[in-house]
Amino acid sequence: METTNSSQNIQPLLQQQEPSSPSSITTIKTPNKLALIPLVFLIYFEVGGGPYGAEAVVGAAGPLFAILGFLIFPFIWSIPEALVTAELATTFPGNGGFVIWAHQAFGPFWGSLMGSWQFFSGVINLASYPVLCIDYLKLVLPIFSTGLPRYLAIFFSTLVLSFLNYTGLTIVGYTAVTLGVVSLLPFIVMSLVAIPKIEPSRWISLGEKGVEKDWTLFFNTLFWNLNSWDNASTLAGEVEQPQKTYPKALFSAGLLTCLAYLIPLLAATGAIPLHQEEWVDGYFAEAAEIIAGKWLKVWIEIGACLSVIGLYEAQLSSCAYQLLGMANLGLLPQSFEARSTWFNTPWVGILLSTMIALAVSYMSFVDIISSVNFLYSLGMLLEFASFIWLRRKLPTVKRPYKVPMGLPGLVVMCLIPSGFLVYVMAVATKTVYLVSALLTLAGIAWYFLMNFCKSKM
Repeated sequence: METTNSSQNIQPLLQQQEPSSPSSITTIKTPNKLALIPLVFLIYFEVGGGPYGAEAVVGAAGPLFAILGFLIFPFIWSIPEALVTAELATTFPGNGGFVIWAHQAFGPFWGSLMGSWQFFSGVINLASYPVLCIDYLKLVLPIFSTGLPRYLAIFFSTLVLSFLNYTGLTIVGYTAVTLGVVSLLPFIVMSLVAIPKIEPSRWISLGEKGVEKDWTLFFNTLFWNLNSWDNASTLAGEVEQPQKTYPKALFSAGLLTCLAYLIPLLAATGAIPLHQEEWVDGYFAEAAEIIAGKWLKVWIEIGACLSVIGLYEAQLSSCAYQLLGMANLGLLPQSFEARSTWFNTPWVGILLSTMIALAVSYMSFVDIISSVNFLYSLGMLLEFASFIWLRRKLPTVKRPYKVPMGLPGLVVMCLIPSGFLVYVMAVATKTVYLVSALLTLAGIAWYFLMNFCKSKM
């Protein structure tokens, strides 16, 4: 019965993308919808938000592998994910994004499970941003290194950033534009100052002798810095002309993201001698001090905090609107459809996401990345499967943007990044396996609980 109901719901969901929505909705909400530039920067922050947090790639495997990683990985991972997102987000442009895709492809159970994996991945990821911010601040203010001051700083920064998200997606979008430009400026300055000091031979270093390569950390960090191209799809219902806007935004954000990683990485590794074990989170600030002086170190640390604000706002928006979309599909209680009277934001989703993020913020940055990557990998495998199956299941559905390949080509395109996803999952720790298994079971239990409650109504 569930499969039949899902099939019957395809047409109504497709009709949601038509401009002939009820006039009351169009009149009220159109002025608040996201335009191209804010969406570009929201996607930019969903994916990376600048080179902050990428330092561990150099520490794990040396400059050459780090540079090659950020050159090659976008082609085998980021581009296929962005293409899948562009096609599906323009075909099913509703709040919920990947949840809608899995729901349409395989039915409500898999839509719900996709929602669970992606939501837990998102909120755990959310917890990493205040932690990353404090890791930068502690270099200037050592009081935030350990103990109660550190926990209080994480707690209050999380609450303040969540309140900013509550004030509205349009405000968040234009805030992301400002934060993106300002947080990248110190890296542009560092790269320009570094040019006379660059020795290209440093770029081909395989790392210091005696320093063992940590491939698990290398791939986890690389993956964490270049994934989540599909996260902004959960905002599709809030985007102005999503069929035209999404492909342009994804292309622009992809170019911006790759350059934001590569240029500072080339500048820092080429301009200063390699001390590999020092390349940990926050080391770009130290590199900036060596290249230009204390003033640039402080500027980059301020930029890191601004970048974290953008990362947090983009991720929280994705989580909150995903829950809104799941409620629209009947996968969550109707209370998750509630919007703020003042700001028209899904306040229940924002509140729940914030509470879970606070609960896991005690975890180390590396543990957070590993847990996020595992859950995200599960969701992406289902997303690729949904993409392929929808091409076969609904071949005649209008696709405003369509990846220019036949079914065999699409299978090959998805198999390559899928192989990497399996690798990321295979090298996970026992703790990550346990956390992921428990959260998956919780998602399955929730689906059946929702069905049980519906049957009693």
